[in-house]
Amino acid sequence: MPHYLRIVDMDTRKNPKFTVVGAGLSGALMAGYLAKAGYAVQMFEKLPDPRRGDAPAGRSINLAISTRGIHALAELGIADEVLARAVPMRGRMMHAESGELTFQPYGTAKHHVINSVSRAGLNIALLNVASKYANAELCFNQKCTDADLDSASVEITNGTSGERQMVPGDIVIGSDGAFSVVRGRMVHLDRFDFRRDYLTHGYKELAIPPAPGGGFRLEKNALHIWPRGGFMMIALPNFDGSYTCTLFWPFEGEVSFDAVRTDEDVTRVFERHFPDAMRHMPTLLEDFQNNPTSSLATVRCSPWYYKDKVVLLGDAAHAVVPFYGQGMNASFEDCTVLNECIQEHAPHWERTFAAYHRLRKENVDALADLAVSNFVEMRDQVGSARFLLKKRSERILARLLPTWFVPLYTMISFSRIPYAEAVRRAKKQDRVVGFILGLLLVMIVIAVACLLT
Repeated sequence: MPHYLRIVDMDTRKNPKFTVVGAGLSGALMAGYLAKAGYAVQMFEKLPDPRRGDAPAGRSINLAISTRGIHALAELGIADEVLARAVPMRGRMMHAESGELTFQPYGTAKHHVINSVSRAGLNIALLNVASKYANAELCFNQKCTDADLDSASVEITNGTSGERQMVPGDIVIGSDGAFSVVRGRMVHLDRFDFRRDYLTHGYKELAIPPAPGGGFRLEKNALHIWPRGGFMMIALPNFDGSYTCTLFWPFEGEVSFDAVRTDEDVTRVFERHFPDAMRHMPTLLEDFQNNPTSSLATVRCSPWYYKDKVVLLGDAAHAVVPFYGQGMNASFEDCTVLNECIQEHAPHWERTFAAYHRLRKENVDALADLAVSNFVEMRDQVGSARFLLKKRSERILARLLPTWFVPLYTMISFSRIPYAEAVRRAKKQDRVVGFILGLLLVMIVIAVACLLT
């Protein structure tokens, strides 16, 4: 591992060295923010450099980037670059078992789209931003295996030689994912709360290739969903005409990862439940057998920081299940808010981290609840007449009363209103609408009674 030449400064609180653990999306973005601000940054990643074409496959779940994530990219100057290779999705395309298609728009305006982007491509764009600064060093094949919180040092193991060494720093940023090593050390602190809740469902990545000669086999500008009550499959379009499919199945049951194992099982289930998708999936059996089955969990912890030494962000602080399309957007917003807190409070680092935690904690907790409930909605309810009536009513109200009624999904995906505030506002709107509908019903009953007397 190359020796890190530390910037000399008599007051390390004003010019600390940041050690970023994890070069995934949130780690790379935060490294870019810090390097742009002039701080010394050293980032460690256990995997090879994805810019060399060594990115792992089979666990990606395509990303849907919307307003919050785009704002962060714009602050680093790469929003246009990323969106140029994104596919805008204007709504959900629902696939019934009969083959019938139903389109459900996401928003109430033409610009209300979410953008399907490649995780690997986005990660590379962010790493390129961080690496252009001389004060940032990116180290790959270097796994964080331990951390000393009080000294802000991390133990790094070389992925090739197995050599271990303690790397000193001034502040550690734990952006090393849902199974964070840095957070694992914090779990042993007094009064540190930690909870991980697994879904009974897992996921497996599959693929639909481009059409012969190029182009898209399905509607291009939509997120495709095959809701089957108890399980589902989704497909997000890629820039090259392919689709990244994600199969969400329970681990146990009649149709589950435990029960469906052989090629014959897979063929039987897909012919029964996903016939229109199956004809576009020539590598279905190979993908099903070779790609890993992964779990889905919500992670909550508190506090996200330790003194003025360590702070968590992204999945290390709050992993959420992917069913509101906001996991990456929320992690990017973490970086935006932490950057704003640094600008306001540095070099008072504990005050900085406390302000960041205060601003983010209730909001990502609200998102975590939304993501789980939206899984049930996507899996079981999106095809029902009641659900469609509710969504149609929301769009009508949004057009009639645009300054008062804003659908929850619009606030979450197409604004930067804090998540918790959006949930509170949506509940208030629902109460008012419920009261008005109840009042109208009473008036109708009274009118009918008067006519009959």
